Amino acid sequence: MVTVAVLLLPGLGLLLFAMTCLEDRLFGDPAPPRHARRRHLRLLPGGGRGAGHGGGRSSERDAA
Repeated sequence: MVTVAVLLLPGLGLLLFAMTCLEDRLFGDPAPPRHARRRHLRLLPGGGRGAGHGGGRSSERDAA
């Protein structure tokens, strides 16, 4: 009976360690997403010159 308890003790210790690590991973603070970058959006060139004329490229756009 004592030998069975002594043989099970390392397995139970490993199980306790694994469950602690799993619990920390599940209930811990989430890490920032891997795809998040500093400048995620790519802005159109000439967007800040004026509101309405579209950067002076009216000949390239169709007004349909």
